[in-house]
Amino acid sequence: MPHVLLIEDDASVRDGMELVLRRHGYGVETAATGEQALALLAGERGARVELAVLDLMLPGMDGFEVCRRIRARSAVLPVIMLTARGDDQDIVTGLEAGADDYVVKPVTAPVLEARIRAALRRAEPSGPVRGAAADLAGLVIDRAGLTVTKHGAPVPLPPTELRLLLELSAAPGRVLSREQLLESVWDHTFLGDSRLVDAAVGRLRAKLEDVPAKPRYVQTVRGFGYRFGPL
Repeated sequence: MPHVLLIEDDASVRDGMELVLRRHGYGVETAATGEQALALLAGERGARVELAVLDLMLPGMDGFEVCRRIRARSAVLPVIMLTARGDDQDIVTGLEAGADDYVVKPVTAPVLEARIRAALRRAEPSGPVRGAAADLAGLVIDRAGLTVTKHGAPVPLPPTELRLLLELSAAPGRVLSREQLLESVWDHTFLGDSRLVDAAVGRLRAKLEDVPAKPRYVQTVRGFGYRFGPL
């Protein structure tokens, strides 16, 4: 049974979402504040959490900071953020903080459950693996072992960023549109959102590139999408 941590300060919303998730077969832990959530993750109950659903508008420590702290603690725990506003800046800031996906409230049960299933699938060990390990200008991508090193140093990547890198590097030089990446990495055939791709590319560049503003590995093809180098 997948175990979800639901971080939501509104008791009625939290209780309703918990009921829906339990009906769909999920185990659920709840927290009303970011501080409670971080304490839970640090304890024994946190060991079984496989995904966090995080409201951005929390009392005290806001969801952006909670997301950053979750990411600092774990590179692999999927985080889906909830926002009551469709505010572009809130969404972009949340994605840059390390969230894997987002849902705008009020959210319907089928949409939330579909996003959770997709995020859990991305976190599974299997991925878009094609080919063996490749050394590309100092960046070694072990497609079987699902590890990445740069000049011999390990580069830990969350599942979403690792899958994005595997997809882009499967055929260096091939251009992939944002829509193609959304479908292959996020499984968002039902709702395309290029911000997910752009934010993940930004996080990936920050970890891979010597100068993120002048990328050698993950390159933008203006008007089309992204391709993998190196140049």
